[in-house]
Amino acid sequence: MNVLRQRVRWISLSFLALFSTLVSAANLPDFTDLVEEASPAVVNISTEQSASSNGQQLSPDARELNEFFRHFFGQQPFNQQQPRQRQRSSLGSGFIISHDGYVLTNNHVIDGADVIHVRLNDRREYEAELVGTDSRTDLALLKIEADDLPIVDMGDSDDLKAGQWVLAIGSPFGFDYTVTAGIVSAVGRNLPSDGYVPFIQSDVAINPGNSGGPLFNLDGEVVGINSQIYTRSGGFMGVSFAIPSNVAMSVVEQLKADGTVSRAWLGVLIQDVNNDLAESFDLDRPHGALVSRVMPDSPAQAAGLEAGDIIMQLNGKVIEHSSELPYLVGNLSVGSKAKATIFRNGEEREVTIELAKRPDDSQVAQQQMNQNRLGMSVVSVPESVAQRLDIEGGVMVDQVIGGAAARNGLQQGDVITMLNGQTITGVEDFARLTKDLPSNRSVPMRVVREGYPMFIPFKVVE
Repeated sequence: MNVLRQRVRWISLSFLALFSTLVSAANLPDFTDLVEEASPAVVNISTEQSASSNGQQLSPDARELNEFFRHFFGQQPFNQQQPRQRQRSSLGSGFIISHDGYVLTNNHVIDGADVIHVRLNDRREYEAELVGTDSRTDLALLKIEADDLPIVDMGDSDDLKAGQWVLAIGSPFGFDYTVTAGIVSAVGRNLPSDGYVPFIQSDVAINPGNSGGPLFNLDGEVVGINSQIYTRSGGFMGVSFAIPSNVAMSVVEQLKADGTVSRAWLGVLIQDVNNDLAESFDLDRPHGALVSRVMPDSPAQAAGLEAGDIIMQLNGKVIEHSSELPYLVGNLSVGSKAKATIFRNGEEREVTIELAKRPDDSQVAQQQMNQNRLGMSVVSVPESVAQRLDIEGGVMVDQVIGGAAARNGLQQGDVITMLNGQTITGVEDFARLTKDLPSNRSVPMRVVREGYPMFIPFKVVE
């Protein structure tokens, strides 16, 4: 009797386990139809470029492909021992967004290319024209001469939420039309090197060759453009990043019209508000973008913003981290007016800022260098730091840009308390002393670094 009961119990448990497995499998998405419908609009991209020396011009994706083929097949598709001035190919992905041949991919896939080839799902191949690129979002728009091409459906990336299924189609390691799937890990992810893109983070397997390919939602709509991975080994480690489709299409419209992208500019240097800074500014918690410098002749200066202001909102959108502000500003139109909520002297106030066109990077860098003669930006010493170091007044080095500051070894976080024999009371005092500083002659500067005060000889060469 006990044996019979055990058998019945075992059969019952087995049935329950099988039923649970079947139910779980039934809840998993089937990507078959999506892949069949979307694949014809996904393309493979290869480039040709002249190399002036051996082994110096391969793209990161091509170097990864070399290592893959060398390890598994004992050969390299892009042989680095060929003669100088030879043509080299690199592989990436892209997708067709219009029936008349506009193709979207990553800028780094085609960067430096002399010739760009686009190969379709049916093996037709075209030489593409480069319409325009935007390095800040890592996007490139191509054009091939063809009609009645299959296209992808573009989705609304703002509707995407963490936990949703997504699917990628691309050419990892040169294997065309490889399909990988996963879920959205996070949205609005800001990376230190990409202030203008709120990335979609997912666990979809992305590898060299996937760059520029589409990321689909379950409705078969493109919600992202696969762009980056986080890796310590060179391969996929469970974290990948895609450019949101809404960001991409905004860039596409400008590239179609002008071949370039114009962005609005506020004209401030900002930093995150940590717990100590929040306490020193009497904030209830760390949030917002702390203005460490206002650029001269900038929209921010015209609107009356000051160093030490904390930008809490822009056009009603709350700013939790400073990295969110550049994207919000860059997404606005040049000449438009933005309403900012700032925190100053313990209270909030509203400021209207008329945004201007962002200068070229070289112009911005020159403005930063010219902000003061020392080639660095400084901020008021946070109260918590002043108490810990037992100092009054002074300024803290926020950023070393170059010039005299870099030559004389100043570092971010240094506190400058005296310059040329005069005590520094604050940022305005520091700016006044900087203007009167003699050229081509060393003057004493008292610096407190990691709690240790010292004098250094400081020379501005002009």
